[in-house]
Amino acid sequence: MTQIENWAVAADLQPRPGDWRFDLDHVFDAVVGLSTTVPADAFTAPVLGTERAGHGVVIREGVVLTVGYLITEADTVWIACRDGRLIQGDPIGYDHETGFGLVQALGRLDLPVLPMGHSKSVAVGGAALVAASGGRSRSLAARVIAKQEFAGYWEYLLDEALFTAPAHPFWGGTALIAPSGELIGIGSLHLERALRGGGSEPINMMVPIELLPPILGDLLAFGRPQRPPRPWLGMLASDLDDSLTVIGLVERGPAVQAGLQIGDVVLAVGEVATTDLAELFREIWALGPAGVEVPLRLWREGRVIEARVHSAARDAFLRRPRLH
Repeated sequence: MTQIENWAVAADLQPRPGDWRFDLDHVFDAVVGLSTTVPADAFTAPVLGTERAGHGVVIREGVVLTVGYLITEADTVWIACRDGRLIQGDPIGYDHETGFGLVQALGRLDLPVLPMGHSKSVAVGGAALVAASGGRSRSLAARVIAKQEFAGYWEYLLDEALFTAPAHPFWGGTALIAPSGELIGIGSLHLERALRGGGSEPINMMVPIELLPPILGDLLAFGRPQRPPRPWLGMLASDLDDSLTVIGLVERGPAVQAGLQIGDVVLAVGEVATTDLAELFREIWALGPAGVEVPLRLWREGRVIEARVHSAARDAFLRRPRLH
């Protein structure tokens, strides 16, 4: 992900001041740009790249909330303020379960702090603002089109993610703002939604903000939540075509060490048959914390095989934040 300097949301999608009950400029000033660099030998560099860019939201003086993949293993972070100032930052926390990341500004931001609300304040079909760094021309008036479970192939699961449309073209770390002016989500993904009449439309997936308060203190103090980490396999899976197929393996990850192969079909975790990603992840995580052995039944080249994966903590493969 690289920084794109000259872009704007289509004029008819930009928020109009008279349509909102809060001060748009106050919100825009609280949304900053983030640019990060990551060492070439970092664990996430092959997939996420060594140069990443997106957005973040000031949630308290000097602290910026963003989507974690922008800052994971970063050794350089720059915060771009709407008034043109560049302030160096440092990644201080990342939570794999929610996907939230925190940046500490190493200089005074002197920017508004956005209050946190709750995603329940906007019903499906309700209006919400997707705010990006740069102000009104880079933000859009959207609607919450769904609230539902989301499972990501990289061993990620949200019980109820937020989905918005139209899609923001540079979504990473954008702020989802309720009509009350409160922060209710952080931009995470760009997806496609199938339409009933055929075809598809681009949408964004947002992480609901109410997942942050229970872990915020730990992220600030320790860089990660102080709970036992979930077992991680380093297995990328897809549940398309009614089967759970291994579509990728993380280099040096537990699944590789256990001999799993791309193309394997996961039939069961132990004796429990699995039919979709969410079910697969929940069965694995129910076995215990990271380090637990995960028994998998696989279909490979016309036969059933058994594999036992010694799980790990994902954090163990990543560079630690420097301020912790």
